[in-house]
Amino acid sequence: MSLPRWLFVPAALGAAFVLLPLAAILARVPWADFPTLITSESSRAALGLSLRTSATSTVLCVLLGVPMATVLARTRFRGQGLLRSLVLLPLVLPPVVGGIALLYTFGRRGLLGEHLEVLGIQVAFSTTAVVLAQTFVALPFLVVSLEGALRTAGQRYEVVAASLGAGPTTVFRRITLPLVLPGLLSGTVLAFARSLGEFGATITFAGSLEGVTRTLPLEIYLLRETDVDGAVALSLVLVVVAVLVIGLARQGRAQ
Repeated sequence: MSLPRWLFVPAALGAAFVLLPLAAILARVPWADFPTLITSESSRAALGLSLRTSATSTVLCVLLGVPMATVLARTRFRGQGLLRSLVLLPLVLPPVVGGIALLYTFGRRGLLGEHLEVLGIQVAFSTTAVVLAQTFVALPFLVVSLEGALRTAGQRYEVVAASLGAGPTTVFRRITLPLVLPGLLSGTVLAFARSLGEFGATITFAGSLEGVTRTLPLEIYLLRETDVDGAVALSLVLVVVAVLVIGLARQGRAQ
């Protein structure tokens, strides 16, 4: 298939628009001090916290997202379209709005938070708040990826297994999940990446307490005002992680 030659011009401009800022980061990195900048105490604390909370939120995304995607892909009920739109709302909602919504849900005077406060459980401005904020913004990525995989796979194998006497749970465990495993892996990787890069909802709902809620994106934001070299070095770390994540996601979809 031959393409119109004029398509290559805007395609090249689009590629340059994305790649030039990345090249600018590489050009700005103080390579001589790079190891010191990314291994400072605050940087290591922020990176460790980001990895721990992102891993935890990814597990939550899998536990909640797999059932959600399966129900949306395999059932039909009134209001399903509206429910799907609401579930996917964090994809287009500004993260800071998501943080405010979480704050008025789990904050000290929030819808659920005031009842949790009576029990001595404080969620807002804690590490738990970081996990909840990351899960809120990352969950739709897994749902979208897995729901698409489920619809593409169809139901013929599940129908055959059910006709042979397999129960619903057995069909789900032995047929459905293995069938869409590449989509599940891709969605899981994307959810982890989104959690790792989350900023707006986290700073609104969890604040920025070093070692408690200050993740790597928040650390970069704060360093931007006081230590530009450190901010650039840590930005490169996130870029490298993002490239690796995208590679893993593409590999999962190709399988």
